[in-house]
Amino acid sequence: MKIFLDTADIGLIKRYNDMGLVDGITTNPSLLAKAGGNPADAMAEISDVIKGDVSLEVVATDSDAMVEEGRRLRRYGDNVVVKVPMTPDGLAACRRLSSEGIPVNVTLIFSTNQAILAAKAGARYVSPFIGRIDDTGHDGMQLIEDLVGIFQNYGFETQVLVASVRHPVHVKEAALLGADVVTLPPAVLEKMLHHPLTKIGLDNFLADWAKLTGQGSSYSSSSS
Repeated sequence: MKIFLDTADIGLIKRYNDMGLVDGITTNPSLLAKAGGNPADAMAEISDVIKGDVSLEVVATDSDAMVEEGRRLRRYGDNVVVKVPMTPDGLAACRRLSSEGIPVNVTLIFSTNQAILAAKAGARYVSPFIGRIDDTGHDGMQLIEDLVGIFQNYGFETQVLVASVRHPVHVKEAALLGADVVTLPPAVLEKMLHHPLTKIGLDNFLADWAKLTGQGSSYSSSSS
């Protein structure tokens, strides 16, 4: 399962990319606004730093304007995926962009039927928002399970990109269900890195080493 980072914060992107954890990036106008600065510069830098797919979202709402904006966004790099909303105009734009060889991520998906239509329109990714579904009292992960099964049944090449991830349990459940991608806020990825028992174990190892060598927590040679 690929891990995308859901942010426009270039500092965090570089931090986790240097660890080898980031397969791609998803952004949207809200994330770019939160990061501040010039959005054009941010999109250019992100597309340069990340070698995997980078989803950049259109702000147009009619299909012709979406297509034109998508073509402009694609100029940021060959790894750019144009993100369009799950609307009739968005699907029309998806079909046109895909036919031109420009990959598309259809976002704001909340039902199986919407995802099927996006796949039929040629989307590379469909982005179901599981956290927001959970907020309504429904089971977001059930949607992921349904989509993985349906796409396998019919040989859709469209990938299921799990979005609106709220906590590490969502990540584990998505992996168990066979989702292709999860896109994570940096805070969720940071939580995945840590476990209290890891810290306790490391502290114990270092304390024992310090007692053994009298050199503190360093593993430097005592024979020099």
